[in-house]
Amino acid sequence: MSFPTTSSLASATFPNTAQPWHTQPSSQALELLQSDPEQGLPESQITQRQQYYGANELKETGGRSPLQILWEQFTNIMLVMLIAVAVVSAVLDLKNGTFPKDAIAIFLIVILNGILGYLQESRAEKALAALKNLSSPKVRVIRNGKTEEISAKDLVPGDIMLLEAGVSIAADGRLLEAQNLQVKESALTGEAEGVNKQAEVILNEDAPLGDRINLVFQGTEVIQGRAKVLVCKTGMDTEIGHIAAMLQSVESEPTPLQQRMSQLGNVLVSSSLILVAIVVIGGVLRTGWGLFEQLLEVSLSMAVAVVPEGLPAVVTVTLAIGTQRMVRRNALIRKLPAVETLGSVTTICSDKTGTLTQNKMVVQQVQTGCQSFQVTGEGYAPIGEFIPDEERYKTEYQDVQLLLRACVLCNDALLQEKQGSWEIIGDPTEGALLSLAGKAGIYQEALTPSLPRVGEIPFSSERKRMSVVVEGVMLPEQEPPYTMFTKGSPELILERCTHVINGDRPQPLTSEERENILFQNDQMAMQGLRVLGFACRAIEEIPSLESEEIAEQQLIWLGLVGMLDAPRKEVKGAVLRCREAGIRAIMITGDHQLTAQAIAYDLGIAQPGDQILTGRELERFNQSELEEKVEQVSVYARVSPEHKLRIVRALQNRGKFVAMTGDGVNDAPALKQADIGIAMGITGTDVSKEASDMILLDDNFATIVAATEEGRVVYSNIRRFIKYILGSNIGEVLVIAASPLLGLGGVPLSPLQILWMNLVTDGLPALALAMEPAEPNVMKRPPFSPRESIFARGLGLYMVRIGIIFAILTIGLMVWAYNHAQASGDPQRWKTMVFTTLCLAQMGHALAVRSDNRLTIQLNPMSNPYVLGAITLTTLLQLLLIYFAPLRNFFGTHWLSFTELAICFGFSALMFVWIEIEKIIVNAFFVSQKTSSKL
Repeated sequence: MSFPTTSSLASATFPNTAQPWHTQPSSQALELLQSDPEQGLPESQITQRQQYYGANELKETGGRSPLQILWEQFTNIMLVMLIAVAVVSAVLDLKNGTFPKDAIAIFLIVILNGILGYLQESRAEKALAALKNLSSPKVRVIRNGKTEEISAKDLVPGDIMLLEAGVSIAADGRLLEAQNLQVKESALTGEAEGVNKQAEVILNEDAPLGDRINLVFQGTEVIQGRAKVLVCKTGMDTEIGHIAAMLQSVESEPTPLQQRMSQLGNVLVSSSLILVAIVVIGGVLRTGWGLFEQLLEVSLSMAVAVVPEGLPAVVTVTLAIGTQRMVRRNALIRKLPAVETLGSVTTICSDKTGTLTQNKMVVQQVQTGCQSFQVTGEGYAPIGEFIPDEERYKTEYQDVQLLLRACVLCNDALLQEKQGSWEIIGDPTEGALLSLAGKAGIYQEALTPSLPRVGEIPFSSERKRMSVVVEGVMLPEQEPPYTMFTKGSPELILERCTHVINGDRPQPLTSEERENILFQNDQMAMQGLRVLGFACRAIEEIPSLESEEIAEQQLIWLGLVGMLDAPRKEVKGAVLRCREAGIRAIMITGDHQLTAQAIAYDLGIAQPGDQILTGRELERFNQSELEEKVEQVSVYARVSPEHKLRIVRALQNRGKFVAMTGDGVNDAPALKQADIGIAMGITGTDVSKEASDMILLDDNFATIVAATEEGRVVYSNIRRFIKYILGSNIGEVLVIAASPLLGLGGVPLSPLQILWMNLVTDGLPALALAMEPAEPNVMKRPPFSPRESIFARGLGLYMVRIGIIFAILTIGLMVWAYNHAQASGDPQRWKTMVFTTLCLAQMGHALAVRSDNRLTIQLNPMSNPYVLGAITLTTLLQLLLIYFAPLRNFFGTHWLSFTELAICFGFSALMFVWIEIEKIIVNAFFVSQKTSSKL
């Protein structure tokens, strides 16, 4: 094969594929792409076009390498400070001829935290890989006048592609010929129902993607029929390619928790450096440069004390616990920070089909010539009741029986029971008709053998109806041996009817009855029902396809059937819970606006009179105009992938924190853009799952609300143990800083002892606090702002206040212990007393911090038994450091007498007493405030 040179490519003229192909007749499309429907492209053009347009595959932009992700973990400001501390500590130890165990311990903590961060962030983005898997590996084309099978990646614009049932479409194209072609486009549009395609139609330029019935798209699947297609777009120019480009253009923003932890690190490190500078400068001014090395040791201990080394591990474990609780509620978390992020959600944008609804068409109403029924039941199970509007009519009457038999006979679907669950094979609409008949005791397997199908006139988008001919007599006093049943668009079928079944016999159809039937049809449609009309007639012979127009005349009207993808029962309550929790629910669907409106009204997402925005209307708004609209609109219908992305961005620009659900490929960019992307576990595509943060295992909107509740609990618990950990850290820093200023000689805590406190004494109770159950009002309040500071709502003031109390109590003990140790013959014993008091005081803090306003005695200790277990275990471990010789030698502690240990316990208990007294004072203040406001 000879390839064209660069110069020949430059001089060649290649067709412009950026055309609105659905607006052009197929002949013009062939002319623009310089192709022939019978011969296809010649070999020379194929080679040149492959060079010019490139391979028919999706291109991936570069992401972060694993090494880059790992390196970024060690650029965290707190870890950088710890690394610096470890280096200085190692230098000092080696200079003094001692083993650098402090430095080694710090380095190990740094490495552990780096690995934890890496494991959280190193999940490679697989959404594009899942998109690539949608491409068909092989495709049949016409080239050089011959039909051949080629690799999908070798397709070029201008190729003639042949489609048949079961084929995955490998490129976007304009239909040239189509025979009964139906394509499943749910991966692209989100709608489960197959689309009937038609080659001859020419559409307006603003026709929505789901309505472009003269085009086929890459990644969709042929359900039935066959077609000849002119390939118009390949690779990144296809609709799937546009989605891939949008997916890669969406940048991942840090989650609220990640932003808060970064803010926390910056505040801690800057505060630590300021305090270190004060201590060092103050010490030098007071004692001169002679004690500079001792002051440097104090600075190192302060730097280690201020960094909560155990916090990343505690946060990670807390989020992991949250994921387990969410799995039990059918929500699978893919990205750990999403657990906490859910608690900040202010807006949930939900798809309709399968999430708010059952994703199963269910007949709701039946209307014959003189009877009207409401039908109960769920899903496809043939279990339910016919509730007549007037009691004197029954389903045994001839008109109802004929209508239900028409539902079974004029049907290509199958209804089957598998392991106690009813499923359909075929079109969901036809499955709903079989279920309807089953509720009246008319079953397909019993009826069809006695009335075999002998002919049919298939459905087409032009005719909007289908007819079947069965061998058998169905009408009263019928002489012809065949009966034809017709179903489809009520208006079109009614035009062909001359009679109506009224009770037991056909009667002439009057103009008043016609108007009444059309009125009933409109009423059903306004309720969001999909309405089908049914008719029949007796015929002498099986009609040919050429005589279909003649055969489908003088029909006898049987009735209307209205069906709906019914809302899930639990969703209405979940929407109400959202409203109570200050969360707004929004419906974004590709379905018709009347259907969306009916479901939204039923569920309480929208109220009568609220505006409903369609994709076509949305396109007229620029982004700033859309941002104004999103505050008022709660229902969006007939939307495309770009619309979903714009809606999410508009909400985010208005300060909303958005959770977005989706199941199709079309949803992936919006899922990735949203603060929380939620994919469907049952109906979701691999692409949507890989772009998401969370997967609904049951595809249920109510599960999102349950997961949001868990997210709020996790965030509350994270704040609880942050104030627990940092309160003591501030106390440690102040105690260490006070030691040289008081002239006590030496640092009361070594870096190794501080690491023990930060990892074990702080870490174990902090993990127990992460198991604290939900507060009673957790879903009765608005969400806290995702942009609020980690120190918001009094947390910063609490940590400083408690840190100061810690320091005052411990400094008081430290001064007494120092003087006591000097007289006891073991001058270093005071350091162990300070170390022990700080550790034990944290145990009282852990007990008291479980609730902000309830006294510990008012809490059920068994509601979180892990706290009692952690306190007991930590206390025993602390005693081992004093009384177990190997640990005592390693950590540099000293033996304490019973009296000295009792004094440590006594000073520690004062911390618990202080916090409980604070609660009493605060509660009394609020009670007095409420009393005065009532007066």
